[in-house]
Amino acid sequence: YARLTQSMVTAVTALMAEGRLYEVDMRLRPSGTQGPVAASLSSFRDYQLTQAWSWEHLALTRARAVAGHPEVAQDVEAVRLEVLGQARDSQKLFGDVLDMREKIAAAKTPAGPFEVKIGAGRLQDIELMAQTGALMSSSASHQVSDGLKSAVASGWLREEERLQAQASYEMFWKVQMVAKLLSEKPLDMDNIGQGGRDLLLRETGMTSVETLEAALSKAGAQTGAIVLEALRRGMT
Repeated sequence: YARLTQSMVTAVTALMAEGRLYEVDMRLRPSGTQGPVAASLSSFRDYQLTQAWSWEHLALTRARAVAGHPEVAQDVEAVRLEVLGQARDSQKLFGDVLDMREKIAAAKTPAGPFEVKIGAGRLQDIELMAQTGALMSSSASHQVSDGLKSAVASGWLREEERLQAQASYEMFWKVQMVAKLLSEKPLDMDNIGQGGRDLLLRETGMTSVETLEAALSKAGAQTGAIVLEALRRGMT
């Protein structure tokens, strides 16, 4: 299994004429660069139940099998459901998420005004809040919208805040999808041409690049404040 996993990683990260199919960072496995590249289901379960950090459980809310034998996928999903169903220390979880949010902000800065993934109140930040909501309610859903609803059901996110976060997420997501179609680099209005700008405006429903930039800035500021306030509220 170790040889099979290494062969798979080599195959999906090989540089082809069109670029790399996937970027795979094997340093993210529990034991880092020194750990095995393949783990048994029992060791995976034991690690998740007894040793995993909060961020690993946050990531597990989005985990899903994408290939392989259906029975193996079912076994992995059963472990995922067991882990997500655990009772949680809300003070620790919210504290960990706030700390994680600060570390992300210190390590990564937005690459310009049309960066919609990184930054307070943007895609990654909203997804972090949704994952926290999923953990707090033991939700197994992979959807960001369901995670936000779970945060409301758990009592630490208000409905009007959820609506704002959901609206921001949808706008940012549209920009992200267009950006992926147009360029491998952060969006630069001078480089994508008039056709690219027209596509971006059409998909977002904006009348001009300036209007879109202002809308993204406003949504990020408003939603970032919501995320911070909601997480702090959850600790009280």
